[in-house]
Formats: sequence, structure tokens, C-alpha cells
Amino acid sequence: MKKLIAALLLSATPVMAFDIDAMSDGEKDAFGAAVREYLMENPEVLIEAMNALEQRRLAEESKNDAAMIAQLESEIYEDGHSWVGGNPEGDLTVVEFIDYRCGVCRQVYPHVEEVMAGDKNLRVIFKDLPILGAESDMAARFAIAVKQAEGDEAYKKVHDHFYTMRGNVTVEGLKATATEMGFDADAIIEAMNSDAVTAVLRKNAQLAEQLQIAGTPSFIIGDTLLRGMPQTGIVPVIEQARKAQEG
Repeated sequence: MKKLIAALLLSATPVMAFDIDAMSDGEKDAFGAAVREYLMENPEVLIEAMNALEQRRLAEESKNDAAMIAQLESEIYEDGHSWVGGNPEGDLTVVEFIDYRCGVCRQVYPHVEEVMAGDKNLRVIFKDLPILGAESDMAARFAIAVKQAEGDEAYKKVHDHFYTMRGNVTVEGLKATATEMGFDADAIIEAMNSDAVTAVLRKNAQLAEQLQIAGTPSFIIGDTLLRGMPQTGIVPVIEQARKAQEG
């Protein structure tokens, strides 16, 4: 009986036919008592069972994420409006969903920059996903308006500025930033609320919803979706993705 109980508790998948409904009331009572006794004697089994269940959940989530990434490949990698940097012909693409007012995004910014600088065979895409209020929205609209008017290099300057600046995002501050960077400040401010900028934000939000992304930073690396930054950073995930590509 104890071997049966252990197998039932530790199995992450059904491994045997076991129909408790077919038991008599007396057998059910006896079985329940045996389970309780076993767990009291072996409480670590519960932890093992929970770990096995969590591993199964993560594996299923990873499988679903990979399927979603494959289905939305063109929207993720070739949307025509996102900033693309690093090596355009790189063997692997890293996509980051960003919010310039996100504290964690600011913390991981140096790590992402270091990875980009150190890996010359990496293609990188930033997708603006402002979710933290009015200042997030203003910053994203400013960055997108600059990209549409001035190009990728100008966008990257704005990107770096927002992740290193202090203070709040204001219209006056954005005008000053545009002027300092040599842009037409009035034109950029006006373009922030244009249909073209709004369309980019709408498409990014729709993509995030389809991918079940609800926060920033989030990364797509190969067929892996990271909702947040792993404690080990993204380099191990990049290495794993390259190994998977090699077969």
C-alpha cells in the first residue's frame, strides 16, 4: 500500500489505473487513513510532489510559448516599425518588450547593453510597451515619433537617455531633449499623438496580449519567452537557444 501511495503522490503523469470511486466506503476510509499516515511519516513527499507538478506546469508553459512564438513569428521579428540593432544578419534575435518608467527595465538596461556590445552575432529588437501610466506612454510616444522622423540611430539615443535620466517625463523636458539632440522639437511633440505612433503602440499591445505578456521587461529568445529577467541574466538563455538551433 505504501508503495502505491508513494507512486500516486510522486507521479507527475498518470502511470497506473487507480479508481478510488470503485472502492467501498470502508476501503476509502482505510485508504485515506493510510495516505495520512504515510504523509505524516514522509512529509518530504509533499514537497517532491509539488516540485514535480511545478516542473510539469513549466514544461507545458514552455511548450505553449514556443507554439505562440512560431505562430506570431512575422509580428515578432519583422513588424516593420520596431527598432532593430546589433547585427542585422545575426544568427539569433533577442526581442525585449520595454517600458521606460519600469524600474526593473532600468536595472537590466546595463546588462542588455553589455550583451549587445559583447555578442557581435546578435540581432536585437526593442518593442515599446508602456503599461505604467501617463509618463510611460509619453516616453514611448516620444521615442517612436523620433524613430519615425529621424531613424533607428536617433531612437537609440532617446532609448539610452530615458534609461539614464532622472526625474519625471514632462512635455517641457521632452522638448528640451529633442532640441538638445538636434531634432525639430515642435514636430516631434506634435507627432507623438499621431495615428502612426498610436498604431505602433496598439500593435505592440496586441502582440503582448497574444503572447500573454503582462509586464516588462519581457524577452523572446529563440523559442523561449521570459516574463521578467532571470537572476542569471539572458546570456545562458542565448547560449541554450543557439544550441537548439544547431540541433
